[in-house]
Amino acid sequence: MYIRDGSLALLSGVLLSLSFPKFGHSVIAWVSLAPLLLVLSGRLGSIERLSGKSQTVILNSPDMGWACALGLLTGFGYFTGTLYWITGVMVTYGGLDLWQGIVVNGLLVVGLSVFPLLFTLTVALLSSRLGWLRLIVIPSVWVATELGRTYVLGGFPWALMGYSQVNVLPVVQIASVVGVYGVSWLVVMINVALVDCVLVRGRERVINVGCAALTLVLVVVWGSWRLSDNKLTRDGTSIRIGIVQGNIAQKDKRILGLRQSILETYLTASRKVAAEGARLIVWPESATPFVFEENVAGSEMVRKLAIEANVHVLFGSEEVKNEPTFQYFNAAFLVNQNGRSGGVYRKMHLVPFGEYVPFRQVLFFADKLVASVSDFSAGTTPSTFVVDGHRISTAICYEVVYPALIHQFIGEGSELITTITNDAWFGRSSAPHQHFAQAAMRAVEQGRYLVRSANTGISGIVDPYGRVLARTELFTRDTVVGDVRWLQGKTIYGRTGDLFAYLCSLFSIAGLLVLGTMRLSRKPSSVHRRTL
Repeated sequence: MYIRDGSLALLSGVLLSLSFPKFGHSVIAWVSLAPLLLVLSGRLGSIERLSGKSQTVILNSPDMGWACALGLLTGFGYFTGTLYWITGVMVTYGGLDLWQGIVVNGLLVVGLSVFPLLFTLTVALLSSRLGWLRLIVIPSVWVATELGRTYVLGGFPWALMGYSQVNVLPVVQIASVVGVYGVSWLVVMINVALVDCVLVRGRERVINVGCAALTLVLVVVWGSWRLSDNKLTRDGTSIRIGIVQGNIAQKDKRILGLRQSILETYLTASRKVAAEGARLIVWPESATPFVFEENVAGSEMVRKLAIEANVHVLFGSEEVKNEPTFQYFNAAFLVNQNGRSGGVYRKMHLVPFGEYVPFRQVLFFADKLVASVSDFSAGTTPSTFVVDGHRISTAICYEVVYPALIHQFIGEGSELITTITNDAWFGRSSAPHQHFAQAAMRAVEQGRYLVRSANTGISGIVDPYGRVLARTELFTRDTVVGDVRWLQGKTIYGRTGDLFAYLCSLFSIAGLLVLGTMRLSRKPSSVHRRTL
């Protein structure tokens, strides 16, 4: 029994990981939680059906402990499958031995698995009181744990379930109303309905499954209408964008003798896209092989390019501040067409183990990693830039997976979303594909064009409906030229932000409080346990 239940929970984790690129498919997400929910609803479940009658099952402490174990198993499969590539990054670039890389990766997987644990524990606690409400409550609890994963200890909202649907355009349009969390809620609801097909009988099954099916149909119909309406591709004024994908090997950036040739790679490609009419040229994260403001000769070459080509250049570089204390930033700079600096944005969400090492004292065994990673300082302001009288924003590297940050940019008046990154660290793993998909979600949520420049790919342009207009291949030197539009209107999500996710969290907490009050007010006279 325990082996079977544990295997089903692990299966859910594996199916979750297979819902994302590059090895998975979005369809799998719609059934991914079904094995876990079958275990929770069958062995731990809210209803035991005997001779067509229902009896409430009160869960005791051992059941709660097993629910936690099921959540950990699901999380293990989920995050091992989606974050396996971190081991390679730690070994290749962090100087760790293989076993050390596996341990660091494993610690992250275990830490993130706490959130599926909280999901299974909460569902188990509430299960005896859910009834028909499980169609609403269970998805809400899942969203609450995803929201927690976004913020707790700095957050790591990689591979939220809603991202699995970014290529299913009629479905993902609902993100313009409720964000990626709302897409997650929808997918979990369908999983619950599928389980109800097995566990629930009679009128209740018809109602639950019917409501879930109707909701999905309405979302798809509305999403299809929104796509056909296509209004945002006609609004605003257009600007031609040039993207440069330098494809600079990570090891080459550290070689002093290659600095000039690296810069020339970007300058030459920029002249090419400028000749094709690009007005704004976007380079990747850390594109300049020097600290921009500290290297006069290098910075003058970039300024000269902007003046001669009559273009704006947005690019990543480091920034050093010595007053009042030493600070080292991963930053984005804009050089305007007149060669003058148009501002700087300092990265606000730093990459754990890449730009800082969390829990340095705990990771004493990974001394090589601790020594090799510089402690960057985090920026504090969602700064935007002005190009031809219009505001643009840029997210650096993985901070584009934080929905609230992009929402802040839109609140600051951003009319175009850009994101710059260096995904060379990830090799040819799933990570670059996952990263690109998550960036595309921001375009749908905010109703903005998204321009992405990645050192080794994937670079591209995404329209406000999530359509990929241009996309490069990995590890190729390439350029992209395309037209986007300045957009000023806001989607419903652009106005409300993560309100839906917070409401789901409050709903889940309220359910736990009500349950606690009920259990304190009366003691169950008997406990019914299902034997499977």
